[in-house]
Amino acid sequence: MHPVPGECPVCGGELIVTKLACRQCDTVIQGRFITGPFANLNSEQLVFLEVFVKNEGKITHMEKDLGLSYPTIRNRLHEIIRALGYEPGKEEAAGLSEDERRQILEDLNEGKITSEEAMRMLSQG
Repeated sequence: MHPVPGECPVCGGELIVTKLACRQCDTVIQGRFITGPFANLNSEQLVFLEVFVKNEGKITHMEKDLGLSYPTIRNRLHEIIRALGYEPGKEEAAGLSEDERRQILEDLNEGKITSEEAMRMLSQG
């Protein structure tokens, strides 16, 4: 199987997916479908992602916007990461607890430490 091309080889225009087929039973569905990594996300996950981007990834701001706790937001973010085909936490700093990482990020968010200090603290953990 080949990846879906995004550009027409004749005129350079945008290509869209208009037909889906089941490998197992040969059912065919026609229409206009979105593609790309975000096509696998459900509508709730897309709304969450929009709030995440709007808040520049600052979970403390998301807590206020969504009225959810930090662990709930983190769990939803992990669900989205998995839906995109990645495993969350693979690059987390070794040796730091989740609470320690959160405190460093909150201190950075509140301006108590610089981004350089935060990077140093996270990389030393």
